[in-house]
This record gives sequence, C-alpha cells and structure tokens, in this order.
Amino acid sequence: MELLDALCHRRSIRSFDPQHRLTETELKHLIGHAQLAPTSFNMQNWHFVAVVDPAVKEQLWLASWKQNPVRDASVVVVITGDLGAPQRSERFLRHAPPPVAQRIDGYVQALYAENPQLSRDEACRSAGFAGMAMMLVAKEMGLDTCPMIGFDPVKVSEALGLDADHPPLLMMTVGKALAPAFPRTGFLDFNETVSVDRFGNHCFAGEPPAA
Repeated sequence: MELLDALCHRRSIRSFDPQHRLTETELKHLIGHAQLAPTSFNMQNWHFVAVVDPAVKEQLWLASWKQNPVRDASVVVVITGDLGAPQRSERFLRHAPPPVAQRIDGYVQALYAENPQLSRDEACRSAGFAGMAMMLVAKEMGLDTCPMIGFDPVKVSEALGLDADHPPLLMMTVGKALAPAFPRTGFLDFNETVSVDRFGNHCFAGEPPAA
C-alpha cells in the first residue's frame, strides 16, 4: 500500500478478531519501523511495551475501563516516555564521533537537565510521532489500529511494572478488524485550520483529500 493510501484509509478500529495473532517477525517489523520516527537530538526518549499475554491484556482492559479493543486486539503496544533519556546521553550518542557526542550532549543538558516539564513534553511529542508511524506501518502490513488515551495511567503502570521515568503516554491496539470503523463525523474546512504567514490569514481554500 502506498503512503497516501495508508494515510487516507487508516481508521480507528473498535472491533478486532480476538483469534488473530502476530508473529515475532511481524511485531519486530511493526515496532522497529515505528522507531524510525524522529526524536529531539535522536534521544529516542521512549520505550515500547508490546503486550500479547492474555492475562496482561486483561489487566490493561480493566485499566482502560473495559474497552474491548484492548482485550481483543492481537497486540497492545503501550508507548511510554523515557523521561531520563536526557541524563543518559551516552546511550543515544554511543555511535557518534566523540566531538559530535560532546557537542550534542551540551545542547541536551542545556535544554532538558533542569526542565522536567520540557522533558515530558518532548516525550509526548516523540510518542505521537512513533504512534503515527506505527499506524501507517500497520496499515501497510494489512493490519488495523486504534490509538487510545482512555486509560488509568497508574493502573497501566502497575500492570506493566513501569517506573516513574516511564509514564504510559499512548496505547495502540493492533490487529485484524472484524467490523469497519464508524463513519467519519466530517472534517473542518482547510481554511479553518490553516493560516499563512500570520495566524488568521487564510489565503488558502479547499478541503482535505477524501478518505
């Protein structure tokens, strides 16, 4: 499937085939390509928890107010932030030449070392990029997804054994759809959400591509 086809036909699926399973190779393909999404300074300030064990999925199902996609999907990928990534720059700079590593580490420490809110904001951005990449890769693989934020982060952290530096930011259910998505409720007009050069300067008109 071409990129634009995947983008236009990706929908949030609420009904998954509970009998469908992904192979280890498919899981690595899915998550490995999602990890190509950009992160600030290549910090890779995320950690992916792929949940396939029915018992653990049951805990996530309870922690997400019994939403069926969590229980029935082939895999639930919880994308967590890595809030301590800026303090461990040797991990993501280990392949960089020493002068480059030293320079980038200086930038990272200046930005994030004393700014935990920015570190969390950055992790949220990274999780969003990775989540979108994962949805498109899944569609290319013939799979369907549902990105979810409707969960209790404390209970999810307990179920997965997450520490304080790895808050759950996004839950992605992946599998085979049993039913199509609900009809879209419609898009805002292009010029309602796009400005040029200055906020409120709407010199474009039109609508987004049909999906």
